[in-house]
Amino acid sequence: MAQVVLPTTLTELFPGAPKRVSVEGETVLEVLDGLDVQFPGMRSRICEPLEGGPRIRRHLMVFVDDERCDLADEVKQGSEVRLVPALSGG
Repeated sequence: MAQVVLPTTLTELFPGAPKRVSVEGETVLEVLDGLDVQFPGMRSRICEPLEGGPRIRRHLMVFVDDERCDLADEVKQGSEVRLVPALSGG
């Protein structure tokens, strides 16, 4: 099981969602699918649908054990998956 760290922007949209949640999955996409089972609609807030398959939305980054990852990247047992909103400003 992986430990997923959710940003406040997501926990505010899904009442009852904790800051950390345990999720099964061998890839980032499988972990996000597991999140969606626990919190329906969360995956669509993280991924955008495309013709060739989903991709992580531009305003988010996903890190697995402190390395930036994409949907197909491996998630090992005990890994920490961190969803980080992109920072912007002027």
